[in-house]
Amino acid sequence: MSTQMVNLNSAFAPATNGERAASMDEIRELARRRNAIILAHNYQVSDVQDVADFTGDSLGLAIEAQKTDAELIIFCGVHFMAESAKIMNPEKRVLLPSLAAGCSLADSITPESLEEWRSRYPDHTVVTYVNSTAEVKAMSDICCTSANAVSVIRSLHSDKILFTPDRNLGNWVKKQVPEKDIVVYDGACPTHDVLRGASVSKVRSAFPDAVVIAHPECREDIIALADEVCSTSAMLDRIARHPEARTFIVATESGIIHQMKKRYPDREFVMADGCIGCRLHCPYMKMISLTNVKRSLLEDKFEITVEPDVMEGARRTLERMLAVPRDN
Repeated sequence: MSTQMVNLNSAFAPATNGERAASMDEIRELARRRNAIILAHNYQVSDVQDVADFTGDSLGLAIEAQKTDAELIIFCGVHFMAESAKIMNPEKRVLLPSLAAGCSLADSITPESLEEWRSRYPDHTVVTYVNSTAEVKAMSDICCTSANAVSVIRSLHSDKILFTPDRNLGNWVKKQVPEKDIVVYDGACPTHDVLRGASVSKVRSAFPDAVVIAHPECREDIIALADEVCSTSAMLDRIARHPEARTFIVATESGIIHQMKKRYPDREFVMADGCIGCRLHCPYMKMISLTNVKRSLLEDKFEITVEPDVMEGARRTLERMLAVPRDN
């Protein structure tokens, strides 16, 4: 019995640094042999971020996916992101290492619900956040990300906008572009929407000199407390704007802390919920592990496909977005 227990425990023991490094080396060699590129969102687990060829936010990864010469894209993010990579690279194969990596925000709007909203606002231009399915993108006029939402809407000739699906991002954009009539759909990212101003204020009281950086998917009371409001990749650049600050309170998904620590090892980063992502933790973004990535490369798990008519419409909205200069 004791021998069995020892074997059982060792089977579930965490990987050592040496084992992790060996696994990463194996994955990189597999990717090289298969002419594959590994893309990882800033919210992925740290090991997956470290094995990736590129890390970034939705817009940054869309750009990398578009310009890669690799035959195979391993997309370490959530389903709608892998779909977008496929849409922008129809001639390439795109693999999502775990089909469990979905998105509650993307699921909050369906083609049927968008059609109903469009019937209510027939003269409005539909701007859809990339956190949406390919079908919803195809029904829209243009897409945006949190990094370029303001510049996308400012670029439009129309003064009447239907923004979908994230209400927090939409309400933030409305304040940045008051000259436009913006109607906002009622969807939200649960990870960001759960955070409350009282929690951030409590953390700030413990770190009164800290700079608060928030994602625009947060609620308005969080935005009001923030010194910087921007996308995840832009957060990394905004830190450099505060050379005197030693501590930063971060109001977004906890995975971004890994990149922040790598770039600024001399700074302290505190999650806005008061702990390491107790609430600011997206379970879908944590579905992909090194094991999943390796299996994806070995067994072609799981290929993303998009219907041709949907792909054509969705590509149009994404290309319109990419043509707009990025706003950090």
